[in-house]
Amino acid sequence: MFVKIKSIRILVACLMIATFQVGQVQAQDWSKSSAPLQPLTSQYFLNQYLANPAMAGIDTGLHLNVAYRGQWSDVPGTPVTKAATADYYVGSRVGAGLTVFNDKAGLINRTKVGLTYAYHLPLNATGKDKLHFGLSLGINAQRLDKSAINGEQNDPTINAFNRRDDYFEVDYGMAYTNDKWTIQAAIPNMMNYLRKDDNKTVDATTFYGAVSYKIDISESVPYIEPKVCYRGVRGYDALVDIGANVVFLQQYLNVFGLYHTSNNFTVGAGFNYRSIAGFQVMYTTQTAGLKNYTSGALEVGLVVHLFK
Repeated sequence: MFVKIKSIRILVACLMIATFQVGQVQAQDWSKSSAPLQPLTSQYFLNQYLANPAMAGIDTGLHLNVAYRGQWSDVPGTPVTKAATADYYVGSRVGAGLTVFNDKAGLINRTKVGLTYAYHLPLNATGKDKLHFGLSLGINAQRLDKSAINGEQNDPTINAFNRRDDYFEVDYGMAYTNDKWTIQAAIPNMMNYLRKDDNKTVDATTFYGAVSYKIDISESVPYIEPKVCYRGVRGYDALVDIGANVVFLQQYLNVFGLYHTSNNFTVGAGFNYRSIAGFQVMYTTQTAGLKNYTSGALEVGLVVHLFK
């Protein structure tokens, strides 16, 4: 086991060195941004790979996920978030993943594309207890939508913003899983930890941690999975998400709810067809500070499992 863990460390170091060399040649700097403060709700139960690179290829087969989130009431300039991921268990304890994330709010359009390498290490002969390690290398592009500008579209400041080079990001995650427990932690854009405090952006997630446990109930309700998540926020108090996912009708249906310490909550329901495909609809109320200005957000997520 010592040899295997040492090999993982060497691989991670090589990937980071290679990433740094590429970044010096093709980009001005490492990105200062981190994960969005309001992540897609799909990351909690439907697609945990969204929050943690270590979850790429954690299960056999190819898993395709798409998610879309928009405001309940259509107001020009309100945030719209879209994501698509694909992760696959390659074999020999290795998983691979691809993430495409787009977030548009007002004039700012941000797109991130990332590739993930994950290693899944069994801790016993049965293979039920495992450690998972994941590293993602991404390119983050931020542009202003000139078509939405009500003014002079040829303003030099706008053109200068859109001519900026794309930025590189490195995300790291790890997890422990068995039949019941899932314990995980992830650091989005870990290069931000090497910056001076006055050269960091605020109001972004700096750390993600989560613990969940599956409780067997009955044949009609196979299990309930309570979950607690912790999200560190640069410049503000950390956020905690507390909730549970209830699976019933031979795992065809599920409902879940989460309370967020930003004084809002999420509810959702989904349909799953024999581990082949799943669909979820989720609604998140607006945070306490914005309830008087806009409604909550509606999100839909779809997953398809192939080659299982």
